[in-house]
Amino acid sequence: MNISGLQKLSLVDFPRKMAATVFTGGCNLRCPFCHNALLVTAPAEEREHYETGEVLDFLASRKGLLDGVVLSGGEPLLQEGTAEFAAAAKALGFAVKLDTNGCFPNRLRALLDAGNIDYVAMDVKNSLSKYPSTVGIPGFDTSCVQESAALLMEGRVDYEFRTTMVREFHTEADLLCIAHWLEGAKRYCLQNFVDSGTLIQGGLHGFFPQEMHALAEVVRPYFADISLRGVD
Repeated sequence: MNISGLQKLSLVDFPRKMAATVFTGGCNLRCPFCHNALLVTAPAEEREHYETGEVLDFLASRKGLLDGVVLSGGEPLLQEGTAEFAAAAKALGFAVKLDTNGCFPNRLRALLDAGNIDYVAMDVKNSLSKYPSTVGIPGFDTSCVQESAALLMEGRVDYEFRTTMVREFHTEADLLCIAHWLEGAKRYCLQNFVDSGTLIQGGLHGFFPQEMHALAEVVRPYFADISLRGVD
């Protein structure tokens, strides 16, 4: 498993749990606004790297201090060994959260079938018609993300959908398209874009707080719960 980083994070990254986040290198998408662009674009040999055993040893030493582990990236389901790592973390007594772009529904299903994932946060990049331009992949086939979303909405595991809002890519009309697609979902989060300084494309901007609140109200009727992140 290509583990490119490890850090302890707040409760925001895993609701109601103090968690360590494991970042995996590599991603199949090229979202211009990706805040972890170096994990996506940098050659593997240039990334900070941890062996799987090192990370598991670290987690074992934090039993009683941490409640959970977040598998993030990059795209964790792109990596061989993610399922085994999740199983090992569960065996240590940790709850496991997966951050995913939804492009690998078969691997997601296998994790759910094995019972080694407790929470899934799936990035919804944009309305389906604008996915190719938003993920930086011309002709991108959205059937995979639609399958993953439907799988999560079966309710087999706690989950959320989330969209990072970028002024140059997202409109109110796009959010309404997403809302109609995912209507009835348990939880939807709008994250305001923040420039990390290591983006794939520069010159991008987030929304003003009042705009984010207004956008949340537009889609609120479609979801059981709506939340905002990155908004004062």
